[in-house]
Amino acid sequence: MNLQEKLEVAHALAQLGVDVIEAGFPIASPGDFEAVKAIAQEIRGPVICGLARCREADIDRAWEALRWAESPRIHVFLATSAIHREHKLRMTKEQIIELAVAGVRRAAKYCSNVEFSPEDAARTEIDFLCQVVEAAIDAGATTVNIPDTVGYAVPSQMYRLIKTLRERVPNIDKAVISVHCHDDLGMAVANSLAAIQAGAGQVECTINGIGERAGNCALEEIVMALRVRQDVFHADTGVVSQRLVPTSRLVAGITGMVVQRNKAIVGQNAFAHEAGIHQDGILKEPRTYEIMRPEDVGFSRSDLVLGKHSGRAALAARAKALGYELTPEQLDRVFQEFKILADKKKEVYDGDLAALIEQQTRTFPDTWTLESYSLTVGTQRVPEVTMTLRRADNEVRTVTLSAGDGPVDAVFLAIEKLTGISVACRDFRVHSVTVGKDALGEVQVQVEYNGDIYRGRGVSTDSLEASAKAFLNAINRILAKNHQPKATAAEPAG
Repeated sequence: MNLQEKLEVAHALAQLGVDVIEAGFPIASPGDFEAVKAIAQEIRGPVICGLARCREADIDRAWEALRWAESPRIHVFLATSAIHREHKLRMTKEQIIELAVAGVRRAAKYCSNVEFSPEDAARTEIDFLCQVVEAAIDAGATTVNIPDTVGYAVPSQMYRLIKTLRERVPNIDKAVISVHCHDDLGMAVANSLAAIQAGAGQVECTINGIGERAGNCALEEIVMALRVRQDVFHADTGVVSQRLVPTSRLVAGITGMVVQRNKAIVGQNAFAHEAGIHQDGILKEPRTYEIMRPEDVGFSRSDLVLGKHSGRAALAARAKALGYELTPEQLDRVFQEFKILADKKKEVYDGDLAALIEQQTRTFPDTWTLESYSLTVGTQRVPEVTMTLRRADNEVRTVTLSAGDGPVDAVFLAIEKLTGISVACRDFRVHSVTVGKDALGEVQVQVEYNGDIYRGRGVSTDSLEASAKAFLNAINRILAKNHQPKATAAEPAG
């Protein structure tokens, strides 16, 4: 994510009602520092947290970024398991405790809200873990986070671990116990819920469960498990659950990580019923096969709402109901695209509208836009494509070429020729946004340029046009990051 995309997600998380936003690792890169600083300056409501190793330079840099926050937190971490001590850190237990205490104390000089994580806690000897946690709290940690860094734990183990800390650490009542579970064995949510049952008061989680390797505990699953089964967990969150689906869509669109259709809570099929017995039950009483209402997580019961005769006010109202707050300029752009789509389709679904909104509310400038294309393809012949692009200064460029081993490849080569940007395509995916032969097709691409990966996304009822838009989207990201160099590879042809 670029800076503007991170800010957009941070605003969405604030609207969602999360307690803490861990905004980044300020010392990791200038970009991470600027992102944490911008979020600290702009976001109000949640605690804004920055990550730091137990090193003076890390902690000082974190505070430089966080000092603007309404409610800042520094999160320091240090590995504690035997395998990390022996092979990564090459430190003794005594050295680990000394370094952890020094890190927490330095962070506590900057702000009163300090979190400490003994990395790989789930594989740390319990006696040593208790010593480290006690020492960190004595040094000033107000939250102690217990990470299952490699997703090794099982729920019964996580329950015992949290329960043991509560029983054996004498000052544990002075800090909130947190957990940070990875999903390598598919148990991140189950482990987090077990920790809550044992007395944990904070769960570190992510939208759609995104994260390192197999991902992290999914926020939406934790929130709704606690809400639906309060009789079991006796806990809840302040999350506005109706914002879960809009936030999920936003993060998926920005990161390019598509949510699987059968994903719990936010997946497209989460409330779909195909079996006749289920449909009959739902029609008679929704609770027969639904343990929560679609509206409670941000889905709409009335999916089909708009057509070509719908006006701007109706579009704005529907967008707001789907969780999107559009500026007047954004609404104008979305409305223009909506009218074009409505002329092509008899029925416009919420998914179509969401795709249009996400396509038109990007936070970086479009240097190039697609004007038109024509393509001639056939069996055992090289594709021929004619493409016209318009640059931001209204210069129009056209190229005709015969190249590529298929229509998509030909389209991509034409765009490279016109923009002067040559990339390596690393991933290409296409799927239907909604249903029917006239459904919008969504294309996502990943390209590599100068060693960096850029994502692109495009939607259209024409899958080749969607492919061109997605590729252009990635090219525009490259140009936005690299000061928009002027293309010189092709001369205008008309």
